[in-house]
Amino acid sequence: MLTGKKVVIMGGTSGIGLATARAAAEQGATVVIVSSNQTRIDQALKTLKGKAEGYAVDLSKEENIKTFFQQQGNFDHLVYTAGEGINLTPIDTLVLDEARDYFNIRYWGALASAKYGHSHLNAGGSISLVGGTASPRPGKGWSLGASITAAMEGFTRAMAVELAPIRVNLVSPGIIRTNLWNGFPEADRNAIYEAEAKRLPAGRVGEAEDIAGTFLFFMNNPHITGQIVIVDGGSVLV
Repeated sequence: MLTGKKVVIMGGTSGIGLATARAAAEQGATVVIVSSNQTRIDQALKTLKGKAEGYAVDLSKEENIKTFFQQQGNFDHLVYTAGEGINLTPIDTLVLDEARDYFNIRYWGALASAKYGHSHLNAGGSISLVGGTASPRPGKGWSLGASITAAMEGFTRAMAVELAPIRVNLVSPGIIRTNLWNGFPEADRNAIYEAEAKRLPAGRVGEAEDIAGTFLFFMNNPHITGQIVIVDGGSVLV
């Protein structure tokens, strides 16, 4: 369904971004992946079918994002999945300067990408962003995650109105088995996954491919905009 379309994925070299790049390529899209690390870009490109390009861009710098889109030309769909690893810090030990930095890629990078990317979208194009269920269902230590995901939901709805007829939507994942959890020791990671799988109505934690399918749904459905779709195995229910 994406044959002849060009899809730009910011943060497309691992996890949800790479899974989305693979899924889009399998549907015939020309895929452009963006990351700050050239080595990861080169490795990711080897796994993509069809036409694919990769560019190293520091997504914490507005000027770099602006320059990238100026050089990229027109395309059909923009997907933003970039973000740092999961940070679970109690409010009493939170360092404010570090907390501000945590927003640089996840929020400000997404905002800058929409700002400089939307004018290059072809007719019928879309912007798809990523949030999370930390906003509707936070736990202890999730002050930053809950704040960012709530901000992303508001930003998505605002852009769907302001940038219309460009469609803007957001995927809100639950706990997904990706490299964003690699900051935790392996034993702790596995314990989190196992506990979550037992709790969830779906009976398992999510995989990157589960979220990629929702991004493709956003690209392929011409009548959905301003929506937040939760893909969490039922975590907000329990």
